[in-house]
Amino acid sequence: MAKVTANDLLEKFKFELLAGEEGIYRPITTSDISRPGMEMAGFFTYYPAKRLQLLGRTELSFFKQLSDHDKRERMQKLCTYDTPGIILSRDMDAPKELIEAAEKVGVPLLRSTQTTTRLSSMLTNYLESQLAPMTAVHGVLVDIYGIGVLITGSSGVGKSETALDLVRRGHRLVADDSVEIRQEHEETLVGRSPELIQHLLEIRGLGIINVMTLFGAGAVRPFKRIALCIHLELWDQTKAYDRLGLDEEYMRIINTDIPKLTVPVRPGRNLAVIIEVAAMNFRLKRLGINAAQQFSDRLADVIDESEQEF
Repeated sequence: MAKVTANDLLEKFKFELLAGEEGIYRPITTSDISRPGMEMAGFFTYYPAKRLQLLGRTELSFFKQLSDHDKRERMQKLCTYDTPGIILSRDMDAPKELIEAAEKVGVPLLRSTQTTTRLSSMLTNYLESQLAPMTAVHGVLVDIYGIGVLITGSSGVGKSETALDLVRRGHRLVADDSVEIRQEHEETLVGRSPELIQHLLEIRGLGIINVMTLFGAGAVRPFKRIALCIHLELWDQTKAYDRLGLDEEYMRIINTDIPKLTVPVRPGRNLAVIIEVAAMNFRLKRLGINAAQQFSDRLADVIDESEQEF
């Protein structure tokens, strides 16, 4: 899981730091945002101290009506050693009681010009993306006709060479060798390349090439949702491979299953064309057109007709 701090929010969203500078590297461990309305009223029994606290016009308007004693008490309880940060929306002024409490405990106090609702949505989307479960898979990720295809297989089977051929055919490379995959939403896997090897392909006998430099910016993309896995393996004469396409196999990554096709590799097979057609056929299946099922249905009809004749 990636680490996110208040300092990351400062750099990402250009917030203004009002107090609590010593705590800007406190880790943010959840994407949930809290608007402490009940806490402003004095109810701290279920206070989610480990969440980012977002104060809008409603909370601060109520806060102004409190007595001086209650103001200091509420702000001291709001700022704990577990609180990763407090953010004010609409460029509102921070109460002096909040600044004092934040400085005392080292809670980063930030300010944004965004409205409260927009700010909450923006922060939640960012944190869900950054804090999503992540793993790394050895393979190649290519965008083929809008379908994110993860190509896996043992080392030396030809994954990078196939990716190079696909790029030459007009498709876009996302990552080679190592694919960082995040489950950003339920049933949604997004793959990207580690920054160190971004836009690079390793071709045995040729070395490392920069795809963007050779083929232009249109040949690469920074990330892509993974929809299909194609596993390459050396042809095994003793193994029976699927010839109709009716059997469905899946690959589990984190908590999500994605369709998986196993393609045998041997001299003379054009893997780039096969994978390209596999992506197109996968897209047709999502539109409800399944050639293998249509053939199976025709065959069943022919058999039924033959049995009726007898």
